[in-house]
Amino acid sequence: MKILVIEDDATIAGYVAKGFREHGDTVDTVADGNDGFHMALEGDYDLVIVDVMLPGRDGLSVIEELRGGGCTAPMIILSAKRSVEDRVRGLETGSDDYLTKPFSFSELHARAQALMRRISSLPETGIQSKLSFQDLCLDPVTKSVTRSGQKIALQPREFKLLEYMLRNPGKVLSKTMILEHVWEFSFDPQTNVVDVLVCRLRAKVDKDFNTKLLHTLRGVGYVLKTD
Repeated sequence: MKILVIEDDATIAGYVAKGFREHGDTVDTVADGNDGFHMALEGDYDLVIVDVMLPGRDGLSVIEELRGGGCTAPMIILSAKRSVEDRVRGLETGSDDYLTKPFSFSELHARAQALMRRISSLPETGIQSKLSFQDLCLDPVTKSVTRSGQKIALQPREFKLLEYMLRNPGKVLSKTMILEHVWEFSFDPQTNVVDVLVCRLRAKVDKDFNTKLLHTLRGVGYVLKTD
């Protein structure tokens, strides 16, 4: 999943981001309500997690205006406010769930997974529950991958790279782009980690199939395409 966390407490934001990244998800964090609003409206996020008390614009206003602007991404509120009235108000703004602080990441993750399963099962939601290319299929919610119906077991970074490629079929992804997306490096560590990861993924996705999908363009990058 691609997740946006709008939270001004750096400790909580880091805690949430770290937890989801360990499950192979891509996470962006932002501390300001105004910035979060624009990122959520313009970004292609599968899930938005919003704190209520934010600088610039409070979380409830962010959610209301996002819904008014046509944003259909599932949203979870994080809040220190525990009263029934606060929870009702939060849900009435357009959020899909409400979790009070302090919370455990395992509960947040379980709620996110349940929410994604529920929403992806609804007809005509506009939520892309599965990604596919040719006979290769990836489910971001269940973290499962199949090709021609055969299950393929992937490590978290292999899964993250494949999801990235499936979201960009036919597009050449440079090593820098992959480093930024999979490892979240903003610099080149001068290693061959990308080549090694692509090699491992190719061995699992292409090795036993006649049609090869993962291709290397030497000196340029990698692309998901047919021969």
